[in-house]
Amino acid sequence: MPEVKLVGLKKSYGKVTAVNKVNLTVENGEYVTILGPSGCGKTTLIRMIAGIIRPTEGKVYIGGKDMTSVPIEDRDIGYVFQNIALFPHLSVRDNVSYGPRAKDLDQEEQGQISKKYLEMVKLLDKMCMFPSELCGGEQQKVSLARALASGSKLLLLDEPLSALDSRVRVDLRYELRRLSKELGITTIHVTHDQEEAQSVSDRIVLMRAGTVVETGTPEELYVHPRNIFTANFIGETNLLEGWVKEVVGGTSSIELRNGGLVKVAQTNIKPGDAVVISVRPEFVFAANEGMKATITDITYMGTYWRIMASTEDDEEVSFDVTTMDGNSLTIGKELYLAINPKTAVLYPKPEDGVEEAIKLE
Repeated sequence: MPEVKLVGLKKSYGKVTAVNKVNLTVENGEYVTILGPSGCGKTTLIRMIAGIIRPTEGKVYIGGKDMTSVPIEDRDIGYVFQNIALFPHLSVRDNVSYGPRAKDLDQEEQGQISKKYLEMVKLLDKMCMFPSELCGGEQQKVSLARALASGSKLLLLDEPLSALDSRVRVDLRYELRRLSKELGITTIHVTHDQEEAQSVSDRIVLMRAGTVVETGTPEELYVHPRNIFTANFIGETNLLEGWVKEVVGGTSSIELRNGGLVKVAQTNIKPGDAVVISVRPEFVFAANEGMKATITDITYMGTYWRIMASTEDDEEVSFDVTTMDGNSLTIGKELYLAINPKTAVLYPKPEDGVEEAIKLE
């Protein structure tokens, strides 16, 4: 199970820097997701790890060895592409046994390995079929089985589920994690889908504009994001601007732009500081005092209702309710909103403004 270590990794195309000075260590057997918006450099990063792209600067270490200049065929990795790159003229069995065959294993060993991994992805009964006879999810399972059959202990997944429909994506992402953990493989998975990243990862690496913004477990990045971009990109949140009115005991009172007052359990600030509050919709609730707002929209989400409200200075605030008590919440209703003090995260107000701090480019 190889450790992967990136040291000062950079890739430039002329004056454009796609990846800029990335330092990252992926531990043995860890399932790490590289997450970020389109164009942030995540695919360029994984392709440098694979050896498909040569870095402009920096080093790639796999299993403690400097692999920066080693060609892809000598890195002993399994790679699953976004576009399901199967050999159309080969059967499912022959696609999966391609790696063992390239290593000059005899036909009996090739067959055993092919059957083993097709059984793991639950496609043994389709081993004689051709890729064109399979649905998209089955094709990507064959691609995964082929990568695993190479015998590598490092698996690289480049947007492996983005071409599939939503139901198949959900099913297959759990298969990816199950197989990775069952086989003890170090896995690096690139995606722009934050729900996908949260569901499969031991750790998430969030990228923006070629750099790593923050790393942490899915829970850490959702509950206690250290960066305002992280708070906005992972999950949904309300970002409320204001300033610190007072700090008493373990609670700070924040006066919002509309004059509303909310309390947060964070005290590493001082009165007068300009701040931004991040609070998830599930931690906002109707109250007797707080932010005065008017309900503008109600959406049924299956297990809860998402309520949109507009404050007096036209800020949009969303909150969730799990039960609708009669028609107590209706469009046009005025109410006060408060937040759970322990769930709010405070950030110093960005010098260039909130919009600049959270934009995806």
